[in-house]
Amino acid sequence: MSGSDELVTAEDAVAALTAELREGQVFGPAVQQDGTTLLPVVQVRRGGGVSGRRKNRSGGGGTIAKPVGAWAVTAQGAVWHPAVDVNRIVLGGQVALTAVAVALAVAFRRKR
Repeated sequence: MSGSDELVTAEDAVAALTAELREGQVFGPAVQQDGTTLLPVVQVRRGGGVSGRRKNRSGGGGTIAKPVGAWAVTAQGAVWHPAVDVNRIVLGGQVALTAVAVALAVAFRRKR
């Protein structure tokens, strides 16, 4: 494969990612109140890709940041408080309810 200067090496990709990840992207700003310091934590995922022929390449990428919880730090120690994704819980309940409804419909239809 000729033209290796067009390819991005793993070291270049890691260097570019490191340059884009700034302070405050994984840990949010600390909030202090009444002797407690709250440190929010976020999961950051990044991806990208290239498609097309050698001369007409197009590419794209994206970053997804999702809150995962917060550390509450007091004089007694640190406690982890996970974030609750209510939308995911509701969606799971809807999927389960739909599965039960379909199973009941199939069961009653077979009895006829």
